[in-house]
Amino acid sequence: MSTLADAVTIVTSTLAGDIDFSVVQAYRSPAAWWVFTPITLLGGLLVYYIYKKVPFLDRHLERSIVVYTYIVIALIIFAGVLQRFGPNFWWFPEAWAGQPAWSTTIPPLLFMIMAWFGCAFNVRLRTHLSFNEFRTKFGATGQIIALGMDAILWMGFCIIVVTTTARVTVNSYDNFQIVLGTDNLMQWMFLITVPFAFILMAGRVWENLFEDLQRYRKGETLIEQAVIGGDV
Repeated sequence: MSTLADAVTIVTSTLAGDIDFSVVQAYRSPAAWWVFTPITLLGGLLVYYIYKKVPFLDRHLERSIVVYTYIVIALIIFAGVLQRFGPNFWWFPEAWAGQPAWSTTIPPLLFMIMAWFGCAFNVRLRTHLSFNEFRTKFGATGQIIALGMDAILWMGFCIIVVTTTARVTVNSYDNFQIVLGTDNLMQWMFLITVPFAFILMAGRVWENLFEDLQRYRKGETLIEQAVIGGDV
C-alpha cells in the first residue's frame, strides 16, 4: 500500500479499535512517522496549553503518577516478601502463604511507567545532563542556541519513542500478549502509557522553549542551576 493509504489505515483503524495484521503492517511502514510526528508535536502543544490553563496539573501530574506508582510497587514487593518467607514463622497466617505469580512481573511494568513520567517532569526541571558549567560561560545568544538545540533533540527523542512504542503497543494488542502470571491482564495496557508519557514530555519541551525565548527577549538569565526534586 502507499504511504497515504497506510496513514489512513493507522488513523481510522486505531480510532475504531479494529486492529489486525494489516494494521500492524501499516504501523511498521514509514507512514507511522507521518502520523505520529504531528501527533507528538500537536499533542505536546495541547499539553502545554492545558498546563497553562490548569497550573495544578503543571505542578503535580507527573509527580503524582511517579509517587503513587512507586507506592504500589513497594506494597506489591513488601507483600510478596511476606508471603514468600512468612510461612517460616509459626505466627504467620496460613491463608496468606503463597506468593502470587504476578508479583514479579507487574512491578517492572509499573517501574517503566514511573521512570518515563518522571523523565517527563525532569525535562521541565532541566535536571538531565546539559553541561551548564560550560553553557553559563556563553553569551545570551550562545545560550539560547544551546537551549534551542536541547529542544530539537528532546522533541526528536519524543517523536522516535512515541512512534516506535506505538508500534510495539499495537503488536502486543494484536498478539493478545498477557502479563505473565495473570489470566487476562494485557501487556498493551501498560505499554500504551509510554507514548502518552512522551507526549507529556513534548509538552514540557514546548514549555521550556517558550520560556527560554521569553527570557531571551527580556534579557533575563537563561540558564540557572537545576535542582533535582525542585519545583516548576
